[in-house]
Amino acid sequence: MNQRDDEQAAPEGSSDDAAPTAEGRLPFEEQSDSPYEPLVRAYEPQDTTESSPDEDDPSGDQGELSDDRAEPTSGDESTEASVETAEPSVETAGPTADAESTTAEPDESVVDTPEPGASESAASDTPSGPEAHSAATAATREGVSGSDSEDITEPDPSTTPDADADAAADADADADVEQDAAPAAEEPVPAADPDGTAIIPAVRVDDAASPEPTDGPVAVPPAAAAPRPSSSPAAYRTPAEQVWAEQQSALAADDEPPRTEHPLGELDGEGAPSRWPRAGMWTAAGLVVLGGLYVGAQWMLADTVPRGTTVAGVDVGGLDTADAAARLDEELGPRAAEPLEVAAGEATTSVDPVAAGLTIDTEATAEDLTSFSWSPSRLWDQLFGGSEADLVVDVDDAALTTALEAAATGIDVAPVDGTVRFSGAKVESTDAMAGTAVVVDEATSVVSEGWLVEETPLELPTDSVEPDVTQDETDAALAEAEVVVSAPVVASVDDQSPELPPEALGDAASFPAKDGALVLTWDAEALDEAIVSRTNDLLTTAEDAHFEFVDGRPKVVGGETGTRLDDEQVVESVGAAAVSTDDRTAEIELVTTDPEDSAESLEELGVEEKIVEFSTPLTDEPVRTQNLVVGASKVNGTLVKPGESFSVTDALAPITEANGYGAAHIISDGEIIDGIGGGLSQMSTNMYNIGFFAGYEDVTHKPHSYYYSRYPEGRESTMFVGSIDMVWTNDTPYGVLIQAWVGDGKVNTVAWSTPYWDVTTSTSDRSNVVEPTTQTVDSPDCVASPAGGDGFSVTVYRKVSHDGSVDKDEAKSWTYKPQNAVECE
Repeated sequence: MNQRDDEQAAPEGSSDDAAPTAEGRLPFEEQSDSPYEPLVRAYEPQDTTESSPDEDDPSGDQGELSDDRAEPTSGDESTEASVETAEPSVETAGPTADAESTTAEPDESVVDTPEPGASESAASDTPSGPEAHSAATAATREGVSGSDSEDITEPDPSTTPDADADAAADADADADVEQDAAPAAEEPVPAADPDGTAIIPAVRVDDAASPEPTDGPVAVPPAAAAPRPSSSPAAYRTPAEQVWAEQQSALAADDEPPRTEHPLGELDGEGAPSRWPRAGMWTAAGLVVLGGLYVGAQWMLADTVPRGTTVAGVDVGGLDTADAAARLDEELGPRAAEPLEVAAGEATTSVDPVAAGLTIDTEATAEDLTSFSWSPSRLWDQLFGGSEADLVVDVDDAALTTALEAAATGIDVAPVDGTVRFSGAKVESTDAMAGTAVVVDEATSVVSEGWLVEETPLELPTDSVEPDVTQDETDAALAEAEVVVSAPVVASVDDQSPELPPEALGDAASFPAKDGALVLTWDAEALDEAIVSRTNDLLTTAEDAHFEFVDGRPKVVGGETGTRLDDEQVVESVGAAAVSTDDRTAEIELVTTDPEDSAESLEELGVEEKIVEFSTPLTDEPVRTQNLVVGASKVNGTLVKPGESFSVTDALAPITEANGYGAAHIISDGEIIDGIGGGLSQMSTNMYNIGFFAGYEDVTHKPHSYYYSRYPEGRESTMFVGSIDMVWTNDTPYGVLIQAWVGDGKVNTVAWSTPYWDVTTSTSDRSNVVEPTTQTVDSPDCVASPAGGDGFSVTVYRKVSHDGSVDKDEAKSWTYKPQNAVECE
C-alpha cells in the first residue's frame, strides 16, 4: 500500500481512526466476526437518491464540503466506482503506516461529466498533497451518498510524504497478486438507475492483492478507505478533518457501545494466531502424565492399610484387608460385648450393646482402608503415614431407641416443684428446680458414633425440664403465706367475735399445686372448729323427729331445727381477711339446719294402726330371757321406711356382754352349746312372722335344725351373727314401726302401719316323720339333754295380693331333724 492510497482512504474530518457511525461502525461497513475477513460489503449497491440534509443527516451538514473545496453543483448524475480493498499484511513504520488499502483502477468511462463550469471550478480549487486527498475523500462521500457528483482527480503518489515507502510496499504486494484478480477497469460499467442511484458491483479481494495504480480520476467510497493509523499525527489533518474528528469523538463518547474483549485475550500482533493453544497442549500432556502416575500409585498401594493407621485404638497399619479385619475382630470383639456406660450429667447407667442392636463390621472397615480411592488424602496417608480411621458400625435403629429409652428412665432427673407449707405460725418453702431428660433421638447418634471409639461413659444429650411450679410461683405463694400468719383474724358471728390466732390460721391453710400454681386453700372443717371452740354455745344441733310409744300408741316427737356454719361462707370470709394487710375481720352468719326426719315427714308415712301382732312364749332359762329383754329394747321403735329392709342381726348388734347379752344355749353344728346371745333366735322368729303376715318381701331366713314347739312349724327363723340372718323388705308405700317387749311370759312384737297387702297362709301336715334316738357326744362343751321331738318335713304356703291382684304366691318346705337324747362321755 502506498502513502497516497492511505491518504485517499481517510474521510474528510476523520480522526486518527476512521470515524464510526452512530451504531459504532464505519460508514458502509458491516462488522465481521473474523479479523481476517476483508470488509467488502460496503460496495453493495447503495441508495443514492438525493435527500435533504435535514432528512438524511442527523448532524444537519451532510453533503457539505470542506472549507477548501467549492460547493458542487446539484445534479442527478452519480459516480460509479469499483474499489478493491486488500487486507493489511505489512506493518509499516511511520505515523500513517498502521494499515494499507489498495484501490482498484476504475474504467475511465465510469467518471461522469459535471455540468458546464463545474470542472473548471473544481480543478482550480482542488489542492495538492494532503489537502487534495481530503478534498477527494469528501467529494467521494458526497457522490456516493447522493450529493452532486464531480470529477475527482486522484492525487499523484509522488506528492505524498511517504511515497517511497509506499511504493516499496506496493512492489512487494504486487509480486504476490494472483493472476485471476482482474483490474476493476475491465469490468463493465453498470447502468445508472433512472432516479440517479449508482450501482456499484462487489469486487472479490484476495488477501495479498495489490492493484496497479491508475492515472485517471476515480470515485472512492468512504467504506473502501482504510482507517488512518492510530499513530498518525494531527498535522496531517485539514481543518475540516479536525472538526470532523472532534464531532465523531463526542459521538463515540456518548453512543459507542462497550467493546467485547476477545476470549483468548490480546493476540500476538494484529490478526496473528495466539500462542495459547500450543501452551494448552503441553499443559494437557503434562496433566495426563501426572494423572497416570497418580492413578498408578493409588492402584499399587490400594491393597495395604496405610502405616500408622488405627481403628478404635487398634493399630492396623501395613496390613492387608483380611489381616486388618482379623485383628479388629480379635481386639474389638471382647470389648463389643461389654456393657456401654452412658451418662446424663452426674447420673450414669449402662446399655447392653447386643440388646441395643450395635454390631461392628470389621470387614467393611478393612475394605474402606484398602479399596482403591481417588482421594489424594489416601495417597498422602500411604506415603507419609495414616491416622485414626472410622469404625464401621451396623445399627438397629429401633432396638437402639428402645434401649436408650429404658436407660433414660434411670438417669433422667425429674424436676422439683416449688412448695410452701405452714408449720403453725411459721412458713416453710422448697425451691423449684429444673430437671433433665435424655434426648433419645440425638442420643442414638452419640452412642452409635462413640461406641468403642470414645472414652466412657458417653455423655448423652439432655434437655432441661422445667417444673410445673416454678420458682416465681413459689416466691409469690411464700409472700402470700407470710401475710396469712402475720396477724390474727377476727371472726364476727352471732354477736360473738372469736379471734383466730396465726397458729390456727396456719393449721387450716395450705398451698397445694393446681395447674402449675400454688393456690391458697382452706380446710373448712378446721376453720369451723377454730371458730366454734372459741365461742360459747354458738351452734344448736337439729333434733330429728322420731316415734315414741305413749300409752301404747306411736307418737311423733322432736324435729327441732338447729344452727350451723356455712362452710363456703367461712372459707371465703376468713380467707379474704387472712390475706389482707389492713382489715382482718371476717363477717360470718349462722344458717338454720333442718333435721333429717322432720315431724311432718314422719306423719306422712302412715304409721297409724297395728297391721300385725305376733308373740312366742318364754322358757324357764333366766339368761335366755334376759337376752330377749335386751333384744326387744333394741328392736322396739325401729322404723322401716318404704323400700328399706329390716335385718335382725343389725337391729340386735352388737351382740356382746358389754351390750347386756349373756351366754345361753345355742345350737352349733347340730350340737347344743352355750354362747353369748343364746335365745335371740326367738326374736328372729317373731320378726320373721311380722314380715310374713304383713306381706313384705322375704329376702333371707333359715328355720332351726330341730323343731321347738314354742314356734310355728315351718314359720320360724334362727340366726347367727356373720353367717345366718333374717331380712325382709318393706315393699309398701307406707312406713312400718316395730313395737317389741317381753311380758306376760312371752316375747311380743307389733307392726304399726297402714294395711296394704292382703295375705292368706296355710301349713301342710307333717310328713317323713323320724323318731329321736340317743346320741353320745365326746366334747368338753357337751351339754346333756333328754330326747325331744320327732323329725319331719312341712310346707308353708303364702299368697300376697293387692286390690285383687296376686303379687306373691309362695310355698316353702323344710325338714327338721329328730331331737335325739344327748349323753356326754
